[in-house]
Amino acid sequence: MPAGETDLDHLLRAMRPEQLASPFVFITVEPEQAPALWQDAFALIREAEGVTVVLPLEAAERAGLTSETVWAGITLTVHSSLNAVGFLAAISARLAAAGLSLNPLAGFYHDHLFVPWDRRDEAMAVLATFSDP
Repeated sequence: MPAGETDLDHLLRAMRPEQLASPFVFITVEPEQAPALWQDAFALIREAEGVTVVLPLEAAERAGLTSETVWAGITLTVHSSLNAVGFLAAISARLAAAGLSLNPLAGFYHDHLFVPWDRRDEAMAVLATFSDP
C-alpha cells in the first residue's frame, strides 16, 4: 500500500475537502449496544465510559438515539500519512481563529473533520484558504 503524504505544505494545498451529504451526531452507548449500530456508523471509538458512535442523524433517529448537537462531516481527500506532523494543527488553528469548533478523526488514508452543521459553509470557506489558487 502506498505511503501517505507527509509534506505539510503539500498536504495543506492539496487537501481537497469534500463535505459529506448527511448531518451527523456523536452519541455514546454501552459496549453491548455498539454492534447494532456498526452498519450505519461512520466511526466507533471505545472509551472507558462507553462507546462513542458517529452516526448519520437519520440512522440515530431510526435507532431512537438523540444528540444536542448536529455536525457536518468533511473528508480531506488527500492521502495523508499517519506520521504527518502539523496537518491537523494548522487546520485546527485556522478554524479556531474563525470561531469554529472541530472534532477531527483520522483514518488510514484520510482525515475527517466534524464541524457544527449550521456553520459548515464557513468551515468549507476557511479550508479553501489553504488551496492552491
